[in-house]
Amino acid sequence: MNDSLPRPLNGRSPDARRARCAALMALASALLFAGLTPAAHAERADKDKPLNIEADNMTYDDLKQQTVFTGHVVATKGTILIKADKLVVTQDPQGYQFATGTVAPGTPADRLAYFRQKREGLDEYVDGTAERIDYDGKQDLTTLTTRATVRRLQGLSTVMDQVHGSVVTYDGQNDFYTARSGKDVAGPGNPGGRVRAMLSPRNATTGAQPPAGAPAALTPSTKLQEAPPQ
Repeated sequence: MNDSLPRPLNGRSPDARRARCAALMALASALLFAGLTPAAHAERADKDKPLNIEADNMTYDDLKQQTVFTGHVVATKGTILIKADKLVVTQDPQGYQFATGTVAPGTPADRLAYFRQKREGLDEYVDGTAERIDYDGKQDLTTLTTRATVRRLQGLSTVMDQVHGSVVTYDGQNDFYTARSGKDVAGPGNPGGRVRAMLSPRNATTGAQPPAGAPAALTPSTKLQEAPPQ
């Protein structure tokens, strides 16, 4: 590998060149893992946290390697929260967990299955509701199906963005949304069941405060001036 590197002019030995190359590689690795990539993603640690579930009932199918929870199900995994009437949990041979939360078709909007996850490094959350919520722990991918709504929240209460559609997918690794239309979201004002979205300007999340100090005093002009040329 050293043959491809330019020879130093100061006559360093091959051992010195190898040590210098190793130091540069270590520095590059340290910079990479120090957070040079954007931090506005779902919490990275969530994938490694245990899945905790409360429910009225639980059944385990060893043949299918599947656990089914029913009745007022509440599941947490790090900052992830899922609420549903029924939750089916499976795990692949690599240890990644997958969960599907559902409610009965036609359930009132205020009792749909619910999902929430914190965004890394920000006081922001992504939450959503739907009749079915699928969480893929391997890809950190959440898919909300049938009457789906996904929101970006500042704190836990201020809605910044909102997407409503038949199917809405949230990619937590890349902070990416997709949405599809469908007849289940059709209504008097939206007969085609088209995707609806409300997106706030990104600078609205910076928390900028108005300039400090007393307001400037205004003095009436004593003459009119022409508008500046465009």
